[in-house]
Amino acid sequence: MRQGLQLKFSQQLTMTPQLQQAIKLLQLSTLDLQQEIIEQLYNNPLLETDEREIEPDQAQQNGNHSGDDVSFDNNDPENYTEVQDTPLSPDNAVEASWENASTESLVGENSWNESNSPSSKSPSNDKDFNLEAIYQVTESLQDHLFWQLNLITLSDRDKAVAEAFIDSVNDNGFLVGNLQEITAHLHDETEDDPLQDDELVVVLKRVQQFDPPGIFARDPKECLSIQLNQLCDDTPYLQEAKLLVEDFLADIASTELAKLAKKSKLDKACLQQGLELIRTLNPRPGEMLAADDTEYIVPDVYIEKISGRWQVKLNDSNIPRIKINQAYSDLIKRADDSAENQFLKKNLNEARWFLRSLESRNDTLMQVTMAIVDFQQGFLEHGPVAMKPLVLSEIAEQLDLHESTVSRVTTKKYMATPQGIFELKYFFSSHVGTSDGGECSSTAVCAILKMLIEAEKPCKPLSDNKLTTLLADQGIQVARRTVAKYRESMNIPSSSQRKRFLNKA
Repeated sequence: MRQGLQLKFSQQLTMTPQLQQAIKLLQLSTLDLQQEIIEQLYNNPLLETDEREIEPDQAQQNGNHSGDDVSFDNNDPENYTEVQDTPLSPDNAVEASWENASTESLVGENSWNESNSPSSKSPSNDKDFNLEAIYQVTESLQDHLFWQLNLITLSDRDKAVAEAFIDSVNDNGFLVGNLQEITAHLHDETEDDPLQDDELVVVLKRVQQFDPPGIFARDPKECLSIQLNQLCDDTPYLQEAKLLVEDFLADIASTELAKLAKKSKLDKACLQQGLELIRTLNPRPGEMLAADDTEYIVPDVYIEKISGRWQVKLNDSNIPRIKINQAYSDLIKRADDSAENQFLKKNLNEARWFLRSLESRNDTLMQVTMAIVDFQQGFLEHGPVAMKPLVLSEIAEQLDLHESTVSRVTTKKYMATPQGIFELKYFFSSHVGTSDGGECSSTAVCAILKMLIEAEKPCKPLSDNKLTTLLADQGIQVARRTVAKYRESMNIPSSSQRKRFLNKA
């Protein structure tokens, strides 16, 4: 075998850093884009926030990127465009605050009996009182339990056991592990007089009286029993509820109420009332004091119908406006090869590319959103039942974009419509055939299924076969397993689980 050198020509696509940055910005949501802009402001000295006051006409042009199709009438009272107020300078703000403080202190000194008396509060002060300005502290479940523990009298030994129980409570309010495992670390401290099981049970019964009711339970049955035992003895149908929880808890979830009435030897009226009382209990008492980490969705685009036309506007209210720092830009000299000048040149190029990527991202998002709105006008008018089948390739072909670009644009982007807030991916769905040879989107089929199930009789719910027949009557050809799949995707139980018996008292 003889070795040799050969020359070959080939083409290879290389992603430049600028292209990678544009792709990254394209798939960011509004909140992620805000963080990215703030990070660029910290890292690039050639970028700065644009805090100039924008006129209404200019703000309207900046918020729109597609000409007249997305413009709003300035005379419209519900115009999205808002003119920012001129900010108060720091010096004026300080002077104003000191002036107000001085005036309030003089009034307080000269008219104590009139203004400081609790019975002489003026109505205007109560009206201007801002409840949201009150400082609030979020208390955890453990903090709430420790606070109650300090209100009762216990020996040091029992208090240590109670603290161990509190540390072992999960977010639902249940004890995790058996009592001996929970207090295992206390055995060294009580080596001379070990903890007994009955002693642990006594402390447990004591702390089970804490708020919220049902706390420190070891299983759902004990949780419900604790809550029932805390009710007044004259509570209607209390004994029936206790019987059902103690002996027939596994059968309560069953829809066969006739069998449950026969097993529990309760008539149907008492059984129904006992179940109603059980439904008022909380099977997860710890959730009442769980930390609320709800994150609300911020729409990326807004849709509104104005003068008979659907209008689109980007939501840039939370995105800082940035520009190139002209002072640093003027310091750059073309013929200077110093390190400082090269540093400014590099950051200037990066700043320009970042601004272009932002503009490209907004333009692409606007184009894709307008194409979706134009295609799904039936949904905007009538809701999910009028949703048309749509795939990414159709939008990509219409806008002359790559399908992956449309996928990136519609990922983690949300649209605020008169029907609610939806992810852009929601408007893309598969299709099923109809009897006349047409197509119906899976979203519309799910909406029709939901309407049929909501209109059914509680005592005689519709089975999947019956739902399939009803859809066929409307010209929608789907299999029974497809109906079951759509029903499960909407978290709707089966017909046997939805079945309810009429209360024949």
